Amino acid sequence: MGSLLSIPLPMLVLTLAFSIGLCFHVVRTGQDSFWLWIILMFQGIGGLAYLAIIVIPGLFRARTVREIGKGAREALDPHRDYREAKAAVEESPTVHNRMRLAAAAGELGRHEEAEAVYREAAQGVHAEDPALQLGRAKALIELGRHAEALVLLEAIEREGESTAPAVLAFARAYQGLQRAEDADRAYRSAMERMPGLEPIARYAAFLRSVGRPGEAKALIADIDARAARTSGPFRREAQVWQDLASRG
Repeated sequence: MGSLLSIPLPMLVLTLAFSIGLCFHVVRTGQDSFWLWIILMFQGIGGLAYLAIIVIPGLFRARTVREIGKGAREALDPHRDYREAKAAVEESPTVHNRMRLAAAAGELGRHEEAEAVYREAAQGVHAEDPALQLGRAKALIELGRHAEALVLLEAIEREGESTAPAVLAFARAYQGLQRAEDADRAYRSAMERMPGLEPIARYAAFLRSVGRPGEAKALIADIDARAARTSGPFRREAQVWQDLASRG
């Protein structure tokens, strides 16, 4: 008790609130009751132990379950997201709902529709919205309209909104316009800035297409090693990028 009284009042209040919150989590999630004693008897340390052993691993498990569930839904009904997004636009044609529809259309390979929806959404105060411009640029790249995509990407860059996905889109646009040196620089930058396998796979495919198979082989080996450590829906996604990297 003496040690608690020696703690400054604001810190004591925060510690007690932290412990009470964790106790509520114990009860609500049906954890073993001994955690209540640990949290309350060992103020601070007990709570941190509960976070490390129960709460944080639980968050990661929940995310994995959600991803697996999403993968199963997509496999059984690949058009579900598109239907729901289209219904949302028909009910309320907001920019957010249009972006959702465009993204869903793109996932299904309906790039002409995606480009049109992004273009229609980019009106008025949203005319220079970087998210809309980037989405439309990606759709244009898929349609082989690289020069138009580059115009949009350069507008994003002028506004200082050139994110990692925009850099990757720059690389793809340059590649489509046969500006190999610019594409090479952009792909390298995208790999440094963007997590995941996509930038590595696209750069490997680019290297194969410009006659640099040795460099591509090293990247493909890296992709294969990373893919081997994945499972479930993550494994299926990794396979997509493995296939793209190997096609060249």
